[in-house]
Amino acid sequence: MSKKLMLGIIVLLLVTNIATLFVWNQEEVDIETGNGKKYKNNEAAATVNGEEISIEEWRKALRDTYGEEHLKAMIDREIVSQLANERDISISDKVIEREISLLLAMQGVLTESEYEDLEAKWEKDIRHRYQLERLLTEDVSVSDDTMKEHYETYGEQYNFTASMQLSHIIVKEMKTAEKVYNELEQGASFNLLAQEYSVDEETRAVGGYLGYLSTESQYFPDSYEVIVNNLQEFSYSEPFEVGGEVALIYLHRKLPSITFTYEEMKPYIMSELALQEKKQTLEADPLWESQDIEWIYSE
Repeated sequence: MSKKLMLGIIVLLLVTNIATLFVWNQEEVDIETGNGKKYKNNEAAATVNGEEISIEEWRKALRDTYGEEHLKAMIDREIVSQLANERDISISDKVIEREISLLLAMQGVLTESEYEDLEAKWEKDIRHRYQLERLLTEDVSVSDDTMKEHYETYGEQYNFTASMQLSHIIVKEMKTAEKVYNELEQGASFNLLAQEYSVDEETRAVGGYLGYLSTESQYFPDSYEVIVNNLQEFSYSEPFEVGGEVALIYLHRKLPSITFTYEEMKPYIMSELALQEKKQTLEADPLWESQDIEWIYSE
């Protein structure tokens, strides 16, 4: 790795995800926080009973605590990216979509922009992980019979079942439902309206949130599926009758089913089994040996 690239990585490191942007190789820096305000290097990051903690002290603590760890992680990613490009190791968009769907299904309610930010980060992390796995296991062979047997046993685990993330409001009569709908049309929060109006005691306190439900689940009402299939993500339905009551549904996310053939999963099964055979942890350290790396923490 050239010194120019090394310096580029060092500069990139200074962009942290601790809701702060800073450049540590300048005497006077602007610190931009999540609230949009900017602070100079010589200003206080915090005060405790009149005692200041300066931005310089804070930056130094971050650098001392996380500097080497974060720079190493960035170098790891650069190594994997370069080697994957050299060796034409690509990761299927379908595999990435499946991984993102699995992660999304474990999340609570997020805004559309929060989803977009998370998905962009996850995509990079997933691609890196699979490329690293392939690079670490290039020297290990796994028989086709072993891979087929693994697929036949665990193949279903690689698939993803269609799921919908839903919230609902249940009321006793259409008149109340129409009142709720009109408030939604005027910009009211579905979450808050559910807490105020819904008679579903199981979900009322959490804003009517039902979570991610598989369309094949016994807990997914048949009457809901027809309505939800006509909704766009991040939108709500008009009132409709269900079981002697009236419901309104909010569709947060709609995740389609994803299935894989053996041939589609073969490269990933191979690296998965090879990694197990090598008893290799998923770390890029073994790849450093073949690279020309200079960094500020070199011994």
